[in-house]
Amino acid sequence: MSTTATSERLFSYGTLLLPQVQLDVFGRRIDSTKDVLAGYHVQYTEIEDTRVVALSGLATHPVLRRTGNTSDKVTGRVLALTLDELDAADEYEVSLYTRVAVVLQSGRDAWVYVG
Repeated sequence: MSTTATSERLFSYGTLLLPQVQLDVFGRRIDSTKDVLAGYHVQYTEIEDTRVVALSGLATHPVLRRTGNTSDKVTGRVLALTLDELDAADEYEVSLYTRVAVVLQSGRDAWVYVG
């Protein structure tokens, strides 16, 4: 499969949903759909990467923490990305985040960045 074909799903709950971040990181606005991730909750962390802070306009970013409790839910959007765009998202996310595979409430598989 070509790396330019949309083939990856990324669940986003933070700055990757911002238009200015998408344009910089991906070079385009990304199609997305609503979904929910159970077993996690949102915390906030200070970002020290000046490029990320300047691009997002925020020094404090959300970060997911796994709780394992299915009543804990995070609402977000699933971005339809190419493999190259997923690599670009990896470069954008600071070292505080790790990309992991999850199953969303809709039953779809997706990647998500967690702390």
